[in-house]
Amino acid sequence: MTANIAARPPMVLVHPWIVRLTHWVNALAILIMVGSGWRIYNNVPIFSWLEFPLWATLGGDPDLTYARNSDVGFSNALLWHLAGMWLFFVNGLVYLSYALWSGRLFRKMLPIRAQEVMSTIADTLRFKLAHDDLTIYNAVQKLLYLGVIAALVLAAVSGLSLWKPVQFQSLITLFQSFQGARLVHFLCMSAIVLFLVVHVALALLVPRTLAAMITGKIRKPVHLSLEPAE
Repeated sequence: MTANIAARPPMVLVHPWIVRLTHWVNALAILIMVGSGWRIYNNVPIFSWLEFPLWATLGGDPDLTYARNSDVGFSNALLWHLAGMWLFFVNGLVYLSYALWSGRLFRKMLPIRAQEVMSTIADTLRFKLAHDDLTIYNAVQKLLYLGVIAALVLAAVSGLSLWKPVQFQSLITLFQSFQGARLVHFLCMSAIVLFLVVHVALALLVPRTLAAMITGKIRKPVHLSLEPAE
């Protein structure tokens, strides 16, 4: 038994509590904004051929809300969207402040080298991508995380211009028009949802990543370096 205990890999911290908390709060905020955003979109669609299923939207039962407020859920969806927006903004500010102060953002996400990206993609296509060390992001992970951060920022900026088009006329000008801002907002949402699908799929394929985001710790194989993750 002593030999088994000695050979058991040690637990190492990979995600501090503030990273885990902001991760799950951010997930909730995004789900609220996407669900309510889809109801808002259905009320004034950009593409005539696209309508999101009612069950996937957030805004209440259309018949009930119409009977009470003469509204099919558009106003409720706006309220949900604004609530999700403020939750996302405050939570994002907390995470970004910590990530910059601790150096985690640069340590985890940079550098990104083109050769490493191509190598990681090749390993993925050959089903040879290793997941031994969860304390280190591979090049594609870094690229995807930075990409979704950029999409979230652009979604927030375009969202501000849609929320207050008069006060933020300069942003409307940046997007060419109100409809241009809507299109950018929609495309950012699409990129974020696509990222979430891939993110969740990979978490299910490698359950240790999900456990690490809940407990904050993993058992790091003894053949790997045991330098602290933070």
